[in-house]
Amino acid sequence: MITYVVIIVLVAFAFDFINGFHDSANAIATVVGTRVLKPLPAVIWAAFFNFMALFLVGTAVAKAIGSGMIDLKIVTPTVILGGLLGAIIWNLITWYYGLPSSSSHALIGGYAGSAVAAAGTGAIEWGTKWVQTLTFIVLSPLIGMFLGFMLMTLVLWLFHRVPRGPADRFFRVAQLASSALFSLSHGANDAQKTMGIIVSLLVSVNTLFAQETGWLHLLYVPTTDHIPFWIELCAYSALSIGTLFGGWRIVHTMGTRITRLKPVGGFSAETGGAMSILLATNFGIPVSTTHTITGAIVGVGATNRLSAVRWGIAGRIVWAWVLTIPAAALMAAISYLVLAQFAPMGTM
Repeated sequence: MITYVVIIVLVAFAFDFINGFHDSANAIATVVGTRVLKPLPAVIWAAFFNFMALFLVGTAVAKAIGSGMIDLKIVTPTVILGGLLGAIIWNLITWYYGLPSSSSHALIGGYAGSAVAAAGTGAIEWGTKWVQTLTFIVLSPLIGMFLGFMLMTLVLWLFHRVPRGPADRFFRVAQLASSALFSLSHGANDAQKTMGIIVSLLVSVNTLFAQETGWLHLLYVPTTDHIPFWIELCAYSALSIGTLFGGWRIVHTMGTRITRLKPVGGFSAETGGAMSILLATNFGIPVSTTHTITGAIVGVGATNRLSAVRWGIAGRIVWAWVLTIPAAALMAAISYLVLAQFAPMGTM
């Protein structure tokens, strides 16, 4: 049983790695698309600021995922593992097809789907956190679009008398700062979701580790009110390492296929996206960095003209968003039902 739990914790960190791999495009697509940085320096830059979020933000999102969405009385190791596998499968499918879907919503959908497969719809704690999460599926890209549009409009007005060459040089430097801010916001929100899942798991089996000594005692987590530092450290590390490997298929979609960006546009999109995500993170709302930056890029493109946005590509992305929670939930439910046939006794 202890070995089974340890394996699931490792799978959770593997999801964080895949999350970083899959969502690195969100953090670097604009800075690569504008040619401010080449891909390798860009992923190193993004990974560093993903990790720095460990020291600069709290754990409100992790606590929201850990308690407030699924009835902890029905949470078992197999429920957690089923949810993680459903999210991982959906992430890999969307990565293969180059679609910037939300790893965050894949994880939430997977967690819910596995719980429903185990205990029916009563496993879902319908309340504030679900309302916030589902509402922000719609609001986060709209807020990103609005802020991207407004920032781009403001910047164009402020710099309209500045010659193109000096303005371009200024925003090539400014985009390094905006890219760093967006990477920080990405790490702050996304790493915490896996932390919440791991805490749910360890609280559900805390009697197993209460009397353990050595490193196994680190797995003793009595309540969801506190996130142990080692979980934070490992989650941020896994996300950052995943970012280093990059999701190049999605970088192409985000950085060049939605709309063509210049450094001034990249700066506006990243700043608008980061502001949206950090605001949600402060209130403990798990949002999609993918949704937010895509909306911000569309908003920036729309300041030029509506035809500058490739709405066909944007439409495919929206469909991926709509499908993510139910698709990940279905895959997680199937995963749970298969795992339940082989899981050790007492873990179902």
